[in-house]
Amino acid sequence: MDSIVVMGVAGCGKSSLGAALARSLGLPLVEGDDFHPEANQQKMRAGVPLTDEDRAGWLDALAAQLAAAPDGVVLTCSALKRAYRERLRAAAPGLRFVHLVLERDEALRRVASRCAHLFPPSLVASQFATLESPAGEPGVIEVDATLPPEELAAAVLKQLQGGAR
Repeated sequence: MDSIVVMGVAGCGKSSLGAALARSLGLPLVEGDDFHPEANQQKMRAGVPLTDEDRAGWLDALAAQLAAAPDGVVLTCSALKRAYRERLRAAAPGLRFVHLVLERDEALRRVASRCAHLFPPSLVASQFATLESPAGEPGVIEVDATLPPEELAAAVLKQLQGGAR
Protein backbone atom coordinates (compact mmCIF):
# COMPACT_ATOMS: atom_id res chain seq x y z
CA MET A 1 0.00 0.00 0.00
CA ASP A 2 1.28 3.45 -0.91
CA SER A 3 1.49 6.06 1.80
CA ILE A 4 -1.12 8.81 1.96
CA VAL A 5 -0.82 12.43 3.05
CA VAL A 6 -4.05 14.05 4.24
CA MET A 7 -3.46 17.73 3.50
CA GLY A 8 -5.08 21.13 3.61
CA VAL A 9 -5.35 24.33 5.57
CA ALA A 10 -5.84 24.46 9.32
CA GLY A 11 -9.29 23.35 10.39
CA CYS A 12 -10.03 21.23 7.33
CA GLY A 13 -10.17 17.96 9.28
CA LYS A 14 -6.81 16.36 8.52
CA SER A 15 -6.54 14.60 11.88
CA SER A 16 -10.07 13.20 11.83
CA LEU A 17 -9.90 11.93 8.26
CA GLY A 18 -6.34 10.67 8.73
CA ALA A 19 -7.40 8.59 11.74
CA ALA A 20 -10.40 7.17 9.86
CA LEU A 21 -8.29 6.24 6.83
CA ALA A 22 -5.55 4.69 8.96
CA ARG A 23 -8.14 2.52 10.75
CA SER A 24 -9.85 1.47 7.52
CA LEU A 25 -6.62 0.73 5.68
CA GLY A 26 -4.79 -0.86 8.62
CA LEU A 27 -1.96 1.65 8.36
CA PRO A 28 -0.15 3.58 11.08
CA LEU A 29 -1.13 7.22 11.56
CA VAL A 30 1.57 9.88 11.77
CA GLU A 31 0.27 13.21 13.08
CA GLY A 32 2.39 15.84 11.34
CA ASP A 33 1.90 18.49 14.02
CA ASP A 34 3.69 16.21 16.51
CA PHE A 35 6.93 16.79 14.57
CA HIS A 36 7.04 20.59 14.73
CA PRO A 37 10.06 21.70 16.76
CA GLU A 38 9.42 23.78 19.85
CA ALA A 39 10.49 26.98 18.05
CA ASN A 40 7.75 26.45 15.43
CA GLN A 41 5.18 25.72 18.11
CA GLN A 42 6.10 28.91 19.95
CA LYS A 43 5.80 30.98 16.76
CA MET A 44 2.39 29.52 15.97
CA ARG A 45 1.09 30.02 19.52
CA ALA A 46 2.25 33.66 19.24
CA GLY A 47 0.31 34.04 15.97
CA VAL A 48 3.43 34.28 13.79
CA PRO A 49 3.16 32.46 10.44
CA LEU A 50 5.85 29.88 9.69
CA THR A 51 8.28 30.53 6.85
CA ASP A 52 9.72 28.05 4.36
CA GLU A 53 12.86 28.04 6.51
CA ASP A 54 10.80 27.22 9.63
CA ARG A 55 9.11 24.35 7.82
CA ALA A 56 12.29 22.84 6.29
CA GLY A 57 13.34 20.71 9.27
CA TRP A 58 9.73 19.73 9.93
CA LEU A 59 9.30 18.53 6.36
CA ASP A 60 12.58 16.61 6.60
CA ALA A 61 11.27 14.85 9.72
CA LEU A 62 8.01 13.97 7.97
CA ALA A 63 9.88 12.73 4.89
CA ALA A 64 11.92 10.49 7.20
CA GLN A 65 8.70 9.07 8.64
CA LEU A 66 7.44 8.29 5.13
CA ALA A 67 10.75 6.74 4.08
CA ALA A 68 10.76 4.55 7.20
CA ALA A 69 7.34 3.09 6.33
CA PRO A 70 7.76 0.98 3.17
CA ASP A 71 4.42 -0.74 3.86
CA GLY A 72 2.60 2.58 3.97
CA VAL A 73 1.48 5.16 6.48
CA VAL A 74 -1.18 7.85 6.71
CA LEU A 75 0.42 11.22 7.41
CA THR A 76 -1.41 14.43 8.30
CA CYS A 77 0.42 17.48 6.97
CA SER A 78 -0.75 20.82 5.62
CA ALA A 79 1.58 20.38 2.59
CA LEU A 80 0.53 23.83 1.45
CA LYS A 81 3.12 24.38 -1.29
CA ARG A 82 4.02 22.23 -4.26
CA ALA A 83 7.68 22.30 -3.15
CA TYR A 84 6.66 20.79 0.20
CA ARG A 85 4.68 18.05 -1.55
CA GLU A 86 7.61 17.31 -3.86
CA ARG A 87 9.90 16.97 -0.86
CA LEU A 88 7.51 14.38 0.62
CA ARG A 89 7.08 12.59 -2.74
CA ALA A 90 10.86 12.19 -2.98
CA ALA A 91 10.79 10.21 0.27
CA ALA A 92 7.96 7.87 -0.73
CA PRO A 93 7.49 6.81 -4.35
CA GLY A 94 3.80 6.41 -5.16
CA LEU A 95 2.78 8.86 -2.41
CA ARG A 96 -0.87 9.88 -2.61
CA PHE A 97 -2.38 13.13 -1.36
CA VAL A 98 -5.92 13.73 -0.16
CA HIS A 99 -6.61 17.46 -0.28
CA LEU A 100 -9.43 18.52 2.01
CA VAL A 101 -10.84 21.59 0.29
CA LEU A 102 -12.38 24.17 2.61
CA GLU A 103 -13.44 27.81 2.24
CA ARG A 104 -11.68 30.45 4.35
CA ASP A 105 -14.74 31.38 6.46
CA GLU A 106 -15.40 27.75 7.41
CA ALA A 107 -11.73 27.18 8.25
CA LEU A 108 -11.77 30.24 10.49
CA ARG A 109 -14.97 29.10 12.21
CA ARG A 110 -13.52 25.63 12.85
CA VAL A 111 -10.16 26.86 14.12
CA ALA A 112 -11.85 29.40 16.41
CA SER A 113 -13.97 26.62 17.95
CA ARG A 114 -10.98 24.43 18.88
CA CYS A 115 -9.79 24.48 22.45
CA ALA A 116 -6.15 24.27 23.49
CA HIS A 117 -4.74 23.92 19.97
CA LEU A 118 -1.38 25.43 19.09
CA PHE A 119 -2.77 27.05 15.94
CA PRO A 120 -4.71 30.30 16.58
CA PRO A 121 -7.46 31.66 14.29
CA SER A 122 -5.25 34.64 13.42
CA LEU A 123 -3.08 32.34 11.27
CA VAL A 124 -5.86 31.01 9.02
CA ALA A 125 -5.39 33.81 6.47
CA SER A 126 -1.69 32.98 6.17
CA GLN A 127 -2.56 29.37 5.37
CA PHE A 128 -4.73 30.46 2.44
CA ALA A 129 -2.05 32.92 1.29
CA THR A 130 0.52 30.11 1.24
CA LEU A 131 -1.69 27.39 -0.27
CA GLU A 132 -0.76 26.32 -3.81
CA SER A 133 -3.56 24.10 -5.06
CA PRO A 134 -2.45 20.54 -5.79
CA ALA A 135 -5.12 20.18 -8.50
CA GLY A 136 -3.63 18.40 -11.49
CA GLU A 137 -0.62 17.04 -9.62
CA PRO A 138 -0.08 13.26 -9.76
CA GLY A 139 -1.68 11.15 -7.05
CA VAL A 140 -4.00 13.86 -5.71
CA ILE A 141 -7.60 13.35 -4.66
CA GLU A 142 -9.56 16.50 -3.85
CA VAL A 143 -12.62 16.28 -1.60
CA ASP A 144 -15.05 18.68 0.03
CA ALA A 145 -14.03 18.98 3.67
CA THR A 146 -17.58 19.91 4.68
CA LEU A 147 -18.96 16.45 3.95
CA PRO A 148 -20.05 14.46 7.03
CA PRO A 149 -17.04 12.51 8.37
CA GLU A 150 -18.36 9.05 7.44
CA GLU A 151 -19.27 10.20 3.94
CA LEU A 152 -15.89 11.88 3.51
CA ALA A 153 -13.94 8.78 4.54
CA ALA A 154 -16.08 6.54 2.31
CA ALA A 155 -15.58 8.83 -0.69
CA VAL A 156 -11.80 8.91 -0.22
CA LEU A 157 -11.56 5.14 0.30
CA LYS A 158 -13.58 4.55 -2.86
CA GLN A 159 -11.22 6.78 -4.86
CA LEU A 160 -8.11 5.23 -3.31
CA GLN A 161 -9.30 1.71 -4.02
CA GLY A 162 -10.40 2.71 -7.51
CA GLY A 163 -6.83 3.69 -8.26
CA ALA A 164 -7.68 7.32 -9.04
CA ARG A 165 -4.43 9.06 -9.87
